[in-house]
Amino acid sequence: MTENCAKCRFRAKYDANPKSLLGRLWRWHIRFCPGWKKYYSALPQMEKNALAVKYGLK
Repeated sequence: MTENCAKCRFRAKYDANPKSLLGRLWRWHIRFCPGWKKYYSALPQMEKNALAVKYGLK
């Protein structure tokens, strides 16, 4: 599952244009997605920090 989050097309849409409909949908979705939570928790702390800054995560 973790490889799916890293290659997610919706995530790529967000990266390309955060204000696009699919980009905003992806950003909303990661708040509760169990796959994203598993992916994020499995990352090394430095990568977590980078994603937290990039995506405005807490």
